[in-house]
Amino acid sequence: MLTAASAPPPEVDVSITGLRNSKGQVLVCLTTNPKAFPDCSKDKASVRMAVAASAAAHFKIAAPANGTYAIAVVHDENSNNKMDLAIFLPKEGFGFSRNPTITVGAPSFKSASFVVTGDTAQTIKMKYML
Repeated sequence: MLTAASAPPPEVDVSITGLRNSKGQVLVCLTTNPKAFPDCSKDKASVRMAVAASAAAHFKIAAPANGTYAIAVVHDENSNNKMDLAIFLPKEGFGFSRNPTITVGAPSFKSASFVVTGDTAQTIKMKYML
């Protein structure tokens, strides 16, 4: 019998739509830290992973615990583990949980955040500027 203490961590079921090709990988960041969004490198507690672009239509992320999270994804077409820019504009695709409107710069953590209380799902639509 499972008790609350031994329950598996909640999972976020992620679907990505609008990838323009299956080259490279999709870099994924799941964080609860508004200051570390969308660049998880400043959040040691974030969940970061790379998913082959050919397999990114549907995958799961294990969330460390219930809480308020936001997801940022980058279609790293050349597999160099970063978002490439051309004069301040992303050359590669990106997306965020809850698909907030993008104007200038990344959306706020609040506009991309969602609550995890057990298994949940997010569909992220990729955007390409160039």
